[in-house]
Amino acid sequence: MIVVHVIVGLGVGGAEMMLRRLVAAQRESHGSQHLVFSLTEIGPIGARLIGEGFTVEAMGMKSSLYAPIAFFKLFFRIRKIEPDIVQTWMYHADFIGGLAARFAGVKRIIWGVRTTDISKGGSPITSAIRWICARISCHIPMKIVCAAEAARKAHAKLGYCEDRMLVIPNGFEMNLFHAEEGHVLALRDQCGFDRSHVVIGCMGRFNIVKDQKNFIQAAKLIAATNPRARFLMVGRGCDAENVELVNWLRESGSMPLFTLLGHRSDVATCLAAMDIFVLPSRTEGFPNALAEAMAMSRVCVSTDVGDAASVLGDCGVVVAAEDSEALAGGISLAMDLTSFDRRQLGERARLRVATEFSMDRCVEKFSAVYTEIIKS
Repeated sequence: MIVVHVIVGLGVGGAEMMLRRLVAAQRESHGSQHLVFSLTEIGPIGARLIGEGFTVEAMGMKSSLYAPIAFFKLFFRIRKIEPDIVQTWMYHADFIGGLAARFAGVKRIIWGVRTTDISKGGSPITSAIRWICARISCHIPMKIVCAAEAARKAHAKLGYCEDRMLVIPNGFEMNLFHAEEGHVLALRDQCGFDRSHVVIGCMGRFNIVKDQKNFIQAAKLIAATNPRARFLMVGRGCDAENVELVNWLRESGSMPLFTLLGHRSDVATCLAAMDIFVLPSRTEGFPNALAEAMAMSRVCVSTDVGDAASVLGDCGVVVAAEDSEALAGGISLAMDLTSFDRRQLGERARLRVATEFSMDRCVEKFSAVYTEIIKS
């Protein structure tokens, strides 16, 4: 079976990393052939895929003006390959990749929907493409895979074809979520944290939807009553070169309590260096960072966005979004736990991810979708 995947780009992001995990697991377990086409550039995830032996090609779409060129490049490549299935990831790829595949004669098309709160974080062009996709969703894809139940509901309201929609949550390779104690202690020491400190951290790219400002405001409230609290931020743009972020910290008066690590490749070590993980987002689909923190046995506090509450279950604290007082209250609850209770709660969180959101379960669900549409 040959599957062509079309995605907007292959930078470091939730969808991109999920695509890499899926094709690697599918090749290993089913021996299927997967080719990956990026509408824009190869990117770091694309380079990694190439290193793992996958065919990856970039269509070179530098802006929306290049969309027709990307469409025709994609059309000719798909027509030449004659894949069994074309699977697209996110709106622009659903639209361009879906049409290119259909014109190339491929009927077995799977769209991918990941956004939950459609009112936040999208440009006018993205909104227009989403509207068009809703209108043609009963004609182009055979299946529409949503990463979260919240995403399915939101897009059904927009007019997406409900009969073709299903939910497959992201999958995680549990064997990757471990960290050497020596590395963790070295990182905490590098950050100036000692054993008396309770390290409260968040992880995610700097973006309005991730609401790092909410985290900083909550941290100010926490620090006012708990001198043991220290704060760690990890993610692209969460570094000292980000003027906007640094200004927020200075205005809050909390800058001495914060360590900004920016983008890191040692995700497991960074998460293990935290005593409490916080997801302060104002919108999410399937919250990858939250599941990763749970897989690292961290006690988690999350805003009630996307599928965060259903992912966390009874293994952490859920609070209202865009409410720094509520977030501070949730963090305080986690801080009030004894070390033993925190460890127990963290272990339950890891078990939940291993049971409900493993990569094996994810592959099984995608394989079932592939089999169904191949037979049809």
